[in-house]
Amino acid sequence: MAVRRPARTAAPTRAAARNGGSRSGSSMRRAELLEIAAGLFASRGFTQTTVRDIADEAGILSGSLYHHFSSKEEMLDEILRDFLGHLLERFTEIEKEAEDPKDVLDRLVAHSFTTIHQTPEAVALYQNEADALSGLPGFEYVDQMGKKIEKIWLRALTAGQKSGIFRRDVDVNLTYRFIRDTVWCTVRWYRPRGRFRAEAVAEQYLRILYGGLVTE
Repeated sequence: MAVRRPARTAAPTRAAARNGGSRSGSSMRRAELLEIAAGLFASRGFTQTTVRDIADEAGILSGSLYHHFSSKEEMLDEILRDFLGHLLERFTEIEKEAEDPKDVLDRLVAHSFTTIHQTPEAVALYQNEADALSGLPGFEYVDQMGKKIEKIWLRALTAGQKSGIFRRDVDVNLTYRFIRDTVWCTVRWYRPRGRFRAEAVAEQYLRILYGGLVTE
């Protein structure tokens, strides 16, 4: 009986290779356009930024932008979903992995400053636009994901109080708001290429948070 040889798999055609390269190039171009849009939305405001503004900054015609996105709302949606999704995912991992409430808080703060370092435009955009967008159709998730993130911080603070690591004579909700605002508003002055790296800023912040300024 003759032995049947396995069928040979056809090598990728040049057209397929080109299509793969085209898809990769398209994805990279989308990412570049989203980065440009995030910067403009953060600095000028979403409402004040036009499709033409984004296209001009990217060096393309306005019509070319529609090959990648249907509207600037789609761009905003993708930026925020990506930012909040990654942030919530990492915070959830930290909560599960950390050894105790203080470790959770340390790592939440550290990752927040890392996020500011890596994606300052997205952070500033969220800070500036979150309240206005959360009530708009299609953007309800902004408030929903924000609340999930808030609960992670509150659980860490509450657990720390119950275990005796954190003081019990301070209000947890106020403490969270103080921490939230002082950490995330850092995006207004922090410079990724500046004198202090994100890790150093986080270390200084935690030192002041836990020890204060008074030497007594």
